[in-house]
Amino acid sequence: MEQLLTYTANYGFPMVVCAYLLVRIEGKLDQLSSSINDLTKVITAKL
Repeated sequence: MEQLLTYTANYGFPMVVCAYLLVRIEGKLDQLSSSINDLTKVITAKL
């Protein structure tokens, strides 16, 4: 938490919030990509 406050002071609040959200969304994007690949395989197998 202390390091987060240091980053906020050095880089500004919007930059820190943006970086935090990008880190949080990255995992969800990986999961979404995996789900799309699985769906593609299922659709291809049905054809």
